[in-house]
Amino acid sequence: MPDTADAALTDATVAPSADVDPRATLGPGARVWHLAQIREHAEIGAECTIGRGVYVGPGVVMGARCKVQNGALVYEPARVEEGVFIGPAVVFTNDLLPRAVTPEGALKTAADWDVVGVVARTGASVGARAVCIAPVALGRWSMVAAGAVVTRDVPDFALVAGVPARRVGWVGRAGVPLEETGPGSWRCPRTGEEYVVAGDGLREAAG
Repeated sequence: MPDTADAALTDATVAPSADVDPRATLGPGARVWHLAQIREHAEIGAECTIGRGVYVGPGVVMGARCKVQNGALVYEPARVEEGVFIGPAVVFTNDLLPRAVTPEGALKTAADWDVVGVVARTGASVGARAVCIAPVALGRWSMVAAGAVVTRDVPDFALVAGVPARRVGWVGRAGVPLEETGPGSWRCPRTGEEYVVAGDGLREAAG
């Protein structure tokens, strides 16, 4: 996967078949695979991997070290923070009430609808073929199961599944389901990290 001339200036690697608008920004070490399309003014962070056939809409902002798997569709104005995983064929929508035409039957233009976006917070993961219906926010280190349809905000460290998605557990930074150690307290069996209830989600225990 050789560099394009522009990508080489930022130490990014872009497949010859990828379509990266010259007004887009690729961070150092970013990799864009075959047939991906990155639209104008999109910002892709350092060390991101954009898989085969991915679509990234105009003005989408993506933090460092994200991984977007083959065939995912990330429509504007999505905001993706650092370390987010977006699985194969995932869709981030941007129109809550989609129509192709106006009530009068004219083809809709950008001025005829209100664009809304998905926000994925640091470390969030979205499983294969999940659909996130904007406007929703995926909390820090949350996990969306494969095939889920997310219609409301996901708390930090929550594991959600189903159609529509509901919380079915908690996960830690390692992605492993947490074990309850007492009222409002949880522990990761892999790392030993401890978590406590905070609002509708969890947070790392102090110390």
